[in-house]
Amino acid sequence: MSDAAAITPIVMPKWGLSMKEGTVMDWLVEEGTDIAVGTPILDVETDKIANAVEAPDAGLLRRKVAQPGETLPVKALLGVMARPEVPEVDLDAYIAAYVVPAAASDDEDAEPAYAHVEVDGLRIRHARRGDFAPGAVPVLFIHGFGGDLDNWLFNLDAAAEHSPVIALDLPGHGQSDARVPEASIAGLAAFVLRFMDALDVERVHAVGHSMGGAIAAQMALSAPQRVASVALVNSAGLGDEINSGYTEGFAAAQSRRDLKPVLEQLFADPTLVSRQMVDDVLKYKRLDGVDAVLAQLGAALFGGGRQAELPARELESTGKPVLVVWGREDRIIPAAHAGNAPAGATVQVFDATGHMTMMERANEVNALLKTHVGS
Repeated sequence: MSDAAAITPIVMPKWGLSMKEGTVMDWLVEEGTDIAVGTPILDVETDKIANAVEAPDAGLLRRKVAQPGETLPVKALLGVMARPEVPEVDLDAYIAAYVVPAAASDDEDAEPAYAHVEVDGLRIRHARRGDFAPGAVPVLFIHGFGGDLDNWLFNLDAAAEHSPVIALDLPGHGQSDARVPEASIAGLAAFVLRFMDALDVERVHAVGHSMGGAIAAQMALSAPQRVASVALVNSAGLGDEINSGYTEGFAAAQSRRDLKPVLEQLFADPTLVSRQMVDDVLKYKRLDGVDAVLAQLGAALFGGGRQAELPARELESTGKPVLVVWGREDRIIPAAHAGNAPAGATVQVFDATGHMTMMERANEVNALLKTHVGS
């Protein structure tokens, strides 16, 4: 009898809605290693970012299939785990017979990765994932200053496993029109609520990163009936200080040489800033009107290194469940601001983590969000 059922594949993950392939950089464990769930197994680089593939299951690593330098499609076989008693011949047969499953994007009936909707005369890019059954409350992901919905590339699919998911490019960001109706947190929050109207979405669990966290908090204050809970990731709106050198440097950067050191401030490990990431941001910044929008927002919201609006400080009055997540090495907004979380909030501060906690600690953040939304 074959022991194929006892063989657990390690496959190329799908990080983000547009990922189709990844390049194996290096294995982090040796064959014969007992692996626990969540153990980093190997490093993979995509056209967005490099990250470690973490074990979805526990087991014994019996075979490395993919080699460093190989570029492979999503769901390609990277390695196999199996009990010690599974014969080598069964491993050989399993590997030889493995067929990469068709990507969802190859399915003619698959949902498009992105869609667009008009709000206040602006064309807004967004994405929807998961089961939008009647009565389900979606998780709405709101990115930060200079970001876009792809900042959540490690989180959207994970969240969609248990809840419907929506993510958008804010006005002046990503592939949405390069104009903002009002350069304030309150104005942006009102815009996101109108975006929800355009999608016929009544209520959401609001998840915001950095500037997006302040927007999520303001939504809960302005329209409490439309926000079921709030999750704040390295959030603005909890304290006065902010690194305006970053926001001003990001808005002003016009070349790879200028932009790369600015982006490196976002991560505890600056090597996560890939060449492709820098190129993608430069491509965005060279769109007509983007630099003016960024300069306008940066001056209005974060001028002089002070945050103009602190809505997250008032969340206790709403009675909403609040999750606060931070990286201790955040160089943009001090991790000390997590201490200003409302009473009763769940607070988690990660060591060796910078401003992009949802990327740098994706598995842990996804687990926290699942518990937070589920509660």
